Amino acid sequence: MKAWLLNDFGLENLQLGEVETPTPGPGELLIKVGAVSLNFRDKAIVDGFYEPDLVPKPLVPVSDAAGTIVAVGEGVTRFRIGERVNSHLYSRWLEGEPAVDEPLWCMGMPLPGGLAEYMIIHEDSAVNAPASMTDEEASTLPIAALTAWYSLMDIGNLQPGQTVLVQGTGGVSVFATQIAHAFGARVIATSSNDANLARIKELGADEGINYKTFPDWEKQVLALTEGKGADITVEVAGGNGVNQSVAATKVAGTIAQVGFLTGQTSQLDLMPLIFRQTTLRGIAVAPRSSFDRMNPFLTKHNIKPVIEQVYSFNDAIEAFKHLSRGAFGKIVIKIDG
Repeated sequence: MKAWLLNDFGLENLQLGEVETPTPGPGELLIKVGAVSLNFRDKAIVDGFYEPDLVPKPLVPVSDAAGTIVAVGEGVTRFRIGERVNSHLYSRWLEGEPAVDEPLWCMGMPLPGGLAEYMIIHEDSAVNAPASMTDEEASTLPIAALTAWYSLMDIGNLQPGQTVLVQGTGGVSVFATQIAHAFGARVIATSSNDANLARIKELGADEGINYKTFPDWEKQVLALTEGKGADITVEVAGGNGVNQSVAATKVAGTIAQVGFLTGQTSQLDLMPLIFRQTTLRGIAVAPRSSFDRMNPFLTKHNIKPVIEQVYSFNDAIEAFKHLSRGAFGKIVIKIDG
């Protein structure tokens, strides 16, 4: 089969080649990949600053895929040939709290990912792809949508009428906006781009704040919430900006720390965190059981992923470059053939 192989760190070392098509073992599914979507994690793996010691070489990268089952291994009972499924990042995290070694069993690193014509998914970690979505649309769900869902519903315990603060207009933030709006919550979005703020309002955000126009954007959040702050903040930036998120979140509110776009370290001011009694919760996607709950909600509320561009399989490098420039919503690669 054709597959993109990361032979060393750096996008110049991601090369298209041929490898043997895998054979499903006991409990495994062989998936003909229809499409994959890119996440910041995939870029960080290629660039060599995401757990580099865990990256095997060569590696078939990219965790998030949707496709059709074309063969099954011995003992498979959850799925049948011909069904469409999603991959799930944490292949062994099925429910409850994560185990300490979950990162060792992630799709797309260190396990082979979906940037290939075929991939292996264990039946326990596979999830039925929504019938209402194409493979391109469904491929956006495993990290971006599920991270948003888990942050809001399972960790934040979102209630109708509450306020959600989302940062930027990338995949997680767009899904968080759509989910929170469908659930009856108020959404405040931040961005450095007024056009993107207008677009995310069309998807359900009630208010938008340009953080370049208003560098002290947390004060704008407080002004929009009568001094209270957001009930749940979906934090994708990281870095020292976490302090602004603490200020923008209500007393005893929740910050779901899902990203590190502006830095993996933060000089956290502890006194506001303590006095506001803020819950700062690290989020590394979610268990499969949360995925199983999310997809029917997306179908019920007719939530469609926002895809900025679909690239062909041969143009995977261009897709990664687009991801580096930033995107409104998701970047997808369609697996041709």
